[in-house]
Amino acid sequence: MKSKKKDIRALTKEQLREFFVTNGDKAFRGNQVYEWLWSKGAHSFESMTNISKATRQLLEDNFVINHIRVDQMQRSTDGTIKNAVRLHDGLVVESVLIPTPTRTTACVSSQVGCSLDCRFCATARLKRMRNLNPDEIYDQVVAIDNESRLYHNRPLSNIVFMGMGEPLMNYNNVLKAIDKITSPEGLGMSPKRITVSTSGVPKMIKKMADDGVRFKLAVSLHSAIDEVRTSIMPFNENFSLTDLKEALEYWYDKTKSRITYEYVVWEGINDRKVDIDALLKFCSYVPCKVNLIEYNPIDDGEFQQASNTAIDNYIAALESRGFVVNVRRSRGKDIDAACGQLANKT
Repeated sequence: MKSKKKDIRALTKEQLREFFVTNGDKAFRGNQVYEWLWSKGAHSFESMTNISKATRQLLEDNFVINHIRVDQMQRSTDGTIKNAVRLHDGLVVESVLIPTPTRTTACVSSQVGCSLDCRFCATARLKRMRNLNPDEIYDQVVAIDNESRLYHNRPLSNIVFMGMGEPLMNYNNVLKAIDKITSPEGLGMSPKRITVSTSGVPKMIKKMADDGVRFKLAVSLHSAIDEVRTSIMPFNENFSLTDLKEALEYWYDKTKSRITYEYVVWEGINDRKVDIDALLKFCSYVPCKVNLIEYNPIDDGEFQQASNTAIDNYIAALESRGFVVNVRRSRGKDIDAACGQLANKT
């Protein structure tokens, strides 16, 4: 039977304080519990050791902590870790720890499945079952921070919203999670170390700019020609490149924050000179950098990684125009943890 108890982490600190006052206790008890829930990451009321047994029972009678559980952890030969994360309702998402010599990055999910239909992405083949709650996003980060400390002897340094789902289709919960991650009462991470990656939802990019967010923005571009982009990312028919360009100009005008374009080059799809020229033009609209990403097959062979020559042509063209370009070699391919491969195979 479904529990009628409220998820305690859906409450603000003020609501927790009010709960205790209403139940004849001191307001500061709410502060104590809030600290246990967030900065101490308590999984149960029983573990809140500086609170009386009677108070813990009161919490037990009224609330639940819908904590995630890492069902399966896979470790790659390159040090990458993939977590299959079971949610309180039995659904599963995946998150990834990506280590380099200088940093450890958490790649987190924002939806179970995905709202969009990119043909090269394994997650897009799952229907969107639901949005993740702020605490479920937060818990993924805590789990990866713990793994980073355990296996790499250092705390998590960066977070990217590049896991399962389209973050801007779960906007409110993603922002609430980031507020908690960056709060001194949560993990205290700098927003500058967080990147939200979107496939490009123009009105939501403008809303982020209006809301004055301080994290970084990345856009999965993959083509700057509408017909090509629509053929691989069908939703582009509704969110055209013209609309995306206007939204990104608005973003930069408001935030003065440089945009990162994520770009995979595929053989026979976007590996021609005309594709390169279109990208150069698109890059000229607002300050940006380009990450050329190695493609990771998702079984059916429809998409193939472009030749090294095609990649080199992109690099030469971008650098000749003064654009910053990085080639991102994928990590964790042997455990299906690389870009585009997250699909709950567990």
